[in-house]
Amino acid sequence: MTDLFSHAAQERIRHEAPLAARMRPRTLDEFIGQSHIIGPGRLLRRAIQADQLSSLIFYGPPGTGKTTLATVIANSTRSHFITINAVLAGVKEIREAIEVARERRELYGQRTTLFVDEVHRWNKAQQDALLPHVENGTIILIGATTENPYFEVNKALVSRSRIFQLRPLTEEDLRAIAVQALNDSERGYGTLKVTLQPAALDHLVDVANGDARGVLNALELAVETTSPDENGVIAIDLDVAEESIQRRAVLYDKDGDVHYDTISAFIKSLRGSDTDAALYWMAKMIYAGEDPRFIFRRMAIFAGEDVGMADPQAMGVVVNCWETFERIGMPEGRYPLALAAIYLSTAPKSNSAFAFFDALGVVEKEREADVPNHLKDGSRDKEGFGHGQGYLYPHAYRDHWVAQQYLPDALQGKVFYQPGELGYERGIRDDVARRREAQLAAMVESDADPHLEVLTTSPNDRAKDAWLQRTVAGSGRQLGSLRDRLFEMAGAQRHQLILDVNAGSGLLTWEAVRRAPEGGVWALATDEAAGEALRQQAARLPDVERPVVLVGNATELGYLLSLRGESDVRFDRILGRNVLTSSKPDSNPVGYSEICRALAALLLPGGRLVFSQNIPRHTQRLYSLVEWGRDTKLRDKVITAEEAIYSDAADPLVNWDGDDLAAALEAAGFSDVRVAVEEQAEERLITAAHLDRWFGAGAEDGRPSYRQRLVGGGLTEGEAGKVEKLFRGQLLDRPVQWTSRLAYVRAEHGGA
Repeated sequence: MTDLFSHAAQERIRHEAPLAARMRPRTLDEFIGQSHIIGPGRLLRRAIQADQLSSLIFYGPPGTGKTTLATVIANSTRSHFITINAVLAGVKEIREAIEVARERRELYGQRTTLFVDEVHRWNKAQQDALLPHVENGTIILIGATTENPYFEVNKALVSRSRIFQLRPLTEEDLRAIAVQALNDSERGYGTLKVTLQPAALDHLVDVANGDARGVLNALELAVETTSPDENGVIAIDLDVAEESIQRRAVLYDKDGDVHYDTISAFIKSLRGSDTDAALYWMAKMIYAGEDPRFIFRRMAIFAGEDVGMADPQAMGVVVNCWETFERIGMPEGRYPLALAAIYLSTAPKSNSAFAFFDALGVVEKEREADVPNHLKDGSRDKEGFGHGQGYLYPHAYRDHWVAQQYLPDALQGKVFYQPGELGYERGIRDDVARRREAQLAAMVESDADPHLEVLTTSPNDRAKDAWLQRTVAGSGRQLGSLRDRLFEMAGAQRHQLILDVNAGSGLLTWEAVRRAPEGGVWALATDEAAGEALRQQAARLPDVERPVVLVGNATELGYLLSLRGESDVRFDRILGRNVLTSSKPDSNPVGYSEICRALAALLLPGGRLVFSQNIPRHTQRLYSLVEWGRDTKLRDKVITAEEAIYSDAADPLVNWDGDDLAAALEAAGFSDVRVAVEEQAEERLITAAHLDRWFGAGAEDGRPSYRQRLVGGGLTEGEAGKVEKLFRGQLLDRPVQWTSRLAYVRAEHGGA
């Protein structure tokens, strides 16, 4: 009799339960959504159908079907199913469930599945109580949690369970759930005449925001509070729907995953200077009830960490907005919140303040460094120990600054702070570099004062010496017009992949590193010595910012990339200087198709090849550098012989011109090829090395010297000797005006 009354009470509760509870799916076929984990052929679906489940953890927002999936499993499995809510149950209930599971296993050979709803609510001791019984197979655990299990669930349980992440339901899923409830005559409203206008359904689905429970609760309220008309029809229009669900359900837990994910999205939007996204994420937090002071605190941190010296006023703006908020409160306090967010998102960015943590890391790792003698306090022992002696008082000098040593001896040449290129830091960047270079000059100065002799203790510090060489060499150097021209033609963007072919000293490489900080740079050096020099220069850059240095020629690029496991790397921009002559090809540019094809194969569709190329046939004529006097006959013979050098149709170094460059690139599949040939002039000092090469025995690669060309062109040995004497007498160690022709080449890659 007791069981009969109990069963009747349960049936009454089931029929009187909320619509969302009544409509909970009982089988996989009734379940809507989450096709990524229970769609046809998926592992979880197969395991449920085969009743071969291992321990599971369902993780996802409310209303996405975690408990429902457990119900489906309970209805599908042959194992004994026990349900516990972690909010209400403790160790006592766990022990009781374990005891039942043991009895079932021993007496009937039946497995027991234990479903723990909100499993993250259990503390470590409660979760630990389950562990041995999960390990020995006494129970199969199914846990449901809205919190990230990797943070909130015992690691041992996580490692022994399959974790399935459920996503917010799509609009199509929610529509199907609402229609299912309207048509179900047993549990839903199938026995009633309900009409739901499309606009009303759209509103219910939109405001429910991926929560099945939300849309069913709103539908229930709409149906139950709307009187039928004279025909018995319950008409749900947009007005009724808006009354039934007015406030959008926003997934947000101040102590949970969504809290941290949302503030992370907000900070990253600020860092990315996306004002619209920053305002959206902040609005979501405020809408969900986040404490504005928490947001201000994170913005204050951001002002120091991500804006920093690019705009030193940013911190003051945030603090002022914070103080204003404290004075006026909500809801008007949303104005200073928005002002601070907009200011930070639009401000120039710099993370140079991380220099402090670099310095802190050095302090943690380096042995104790003594304060340089001239920086020590001399107020007490200047006479005895000479402390403070040699210190130069900056205010006594022009601009209130003077170069002197400030770092300990062992750390000279160490760089922590690197000014960015935006905002305020852009204005001080040159000054910081100039003063740093002056400090280095003071560092290497040979002087009687001991505090200046800072390199003598560590002359073989390669990292420091490489940095020193690069920094001193950069003192006062302006960007070359050629580099500017090539990058203007390239139109390189910050996120792109750039290849510098024939990198040489790195003229284009370092500019590419500056221009593509969020992209990547590869540099091709023609020999190992040049490659090693580039690597040394890059050594002080962070690993992720260093250019990849390859050694070889352009036709080997594909192979060189494959050796690094980067066969799939393709570039947005390829730049270079003298790209077509660096590899010493054995044919003219029209035949340079192998190089051109190799470069084309490495460009992304829409990529661009840009390079400058000296045209040897138009180089400076040596005969025009000297005065011939009355010996016009010798002059004419020299002119004829020298011009023959540059008109040799068989010589691949000189038998081509600008038009041939364009033809070679077009033959390789490039489009929109543009070649601009311009005359260049520079002052060049003629040294003994130049003269020895011109009048020597010829180059190592077999190419004849200038003297040999003259003799082969009709001059006698005696006449060639006379020409050499004339050149050495007039040109040795003297500057000359050297003219040449340079082709600027731009070509687009239009391949698929």
